[in-house]
Amino acid sequence: MLSNRSRYALRAMIHLASLPNGGPATIGEIAAAANAPRKFLEAILLDLRRQDLLTSRRGRTGGYALARAANQISFADVIRALEGPLALAPCASRTAYQPCETCPDVMACLLRPVLSEGRDAVAAVFERRTLAEAAQGLIEPAAA
Repeated sequence: MLSNRSRYALRAMIHLASLPNGGPATIGEIAAAANAPRKFLEAILLDLRRQDLLTSRRGRTGGYALARAANQISFADVIRALEGPLALAPCASRTAYQPCETCPDVMACLLRPVLSEGRDAVAAVFERRTLAEAAQGLIEPAAA
């Protein structure tokens, strides 16, 4: 399940993507647009800056801005920056593979193929969807 941290991050990044040149915007503007608690969002944005997805500048004309073009930042980039691999288990990860602690034989594991398939399906969606698409309203809302 996607954490609140990642949901707030995606909303904030989509807001920045909707601005000319990806920002800058103040933390207050971003928090209002993302409907996120300011203090919590400050920590999230700092982590995204450390992962080179955002830049920041102090001063009256400062704030946060996207570190690269919105069409070059995928949902997967943001989620991985905050949550780590997209896989449900380390043995199914393509970016941070490790054998599971409780698995006696990775090659004979009956769970791994299904977990890998799930990871591939999730990654296919998150890697192809960009902040630019979301900011431009090009992604259809899901039916409730």
